[in-house]
Amino acid sequence: MARPPHGTPLAASLGLYRVADPGERLAGVLPQAAWRLDPGPRTGQDEVRIRVDRLNLDAASYRQLSEANDGDGEAIRDAVREIIASRGKMHNPVTGSGGMLTGIVEEAGPDSPLGLKPGDRVATLVSLTLTPLEIHDNLVRWDGLSEQVPCDGHAILFGRSIAAALPSDLPVPLALAVLDVCGAPALTRRVVERRADGDGPVVAVLGAAGKSGCLSAAAARAAGARLIIGVVPTAAEASLLYQANDLAVAQPAAPPFAAQAPGTPLVDEVVVADAREPVLLAEAVAEAGGPAGVTVVCVDAPGCEGGAILSTAQGGTVIFFSMATSFSAAALGAEGVAADVTMLIGNGYVPGHAGYALDLIRGSRALRALFGRRLAERGEEDA
Repeated sequence: MARPPHGTPLAASLGLYRVADPGERLAGVLPQAAWRLDPGPRTGQDEVRIRVDRLNLDAASYRQLSEANDGDGEAIRDAVREIIASRGKMHNPVTGSGGMLTGIVEEAGPDSPLGLKPGDRVATLVSLTLTPLEIHDNLVRWDGLSEQVPCDGHAILFGRSIAAALPSDLPVPLALAVLDVCGAPALTRRVVERRADGDGPVVAVLGAAGKSGCLSAAAARAAGARLIIGVVPTAAEASLLYQANDLAVAQPAAPPFAAQAPGTPLVDEVVVADAREPVLLAEAVAEAGGPAGVTVVCVDAPGCEGGAILSTAQGGTVIFFSMATSFSAAALGAEGVAADVTMLIGNGYVPGHAGYALDLIRGSRALRALFGRRLAERGEEDA
């Protein structure tokens, strides 16, 4: 594969020579921003080729695809096939998001810095929006009705990519679901720890019964939060949190992986509110003990920016993990209501994030039960 005109070591490590169509952008665009990537199987000196066996579509992308196709599994499958075939990667053009994958290393270039070798079973910790991907089996084993996509294909990792070995003590669907959102609890821990002076901050988690939400709640607890408010949209979601609380109190996990002290619930208060209704959400959070010093947004629906900002105290921090977030709406919305809040984009990477998230799931029966319920709802294998 020819590397000029982007044949410098930095360009190679970033995969610039895989950009087949930069779209309307200038030449030299990074793979994530490109319209199409070259997913050819030939492996460069610093690349790794993965034989892919499963994709995990991110929640915002799958929700959009499902809604656009009226929940028709065959139509959803056709849409995903078309995206991958046309773009050389899984990059939803509506949400701008992708997901991640698992597979087995087939070949590692001699200059690859990733430390991977043929036969390693790994999960990628970089987005499918920048991962060259080609599907060989037409997704025939996927019914289109779940975020996890069994498949056969290959993908390419660059020198600056990230991958983690899949743990042997957890089922693959469970491990993949955890690794898909592992940046959320790690960044939540960092932010809460920095604010955990005295009694620690009040933390509000929007979407607390979801994958990234429940992990973020556990991370906030472990980092010293004084009060955790779990926000969910329905009574059914609230029931999941109450059940998780009961399990956490009745069956605390043993060290070294325990996510909370014995007898401690996953969240302290459960609020049922639509995160897209800013005033109602802010009032509900305030009644539960807010405003929050740290608000974590893990909702896969658009329109939650204003509510998150109004639910956060002046001088507080909002962490946006949802790929449905409009960052212009967040910035202009905060300005418009005179909110002095720090807003962070959860970029999915914090050093040590994979191991931390896996330890949280190992150390909490409540978390594992929540994840098991989510996987069962989506028709995945038993977690």
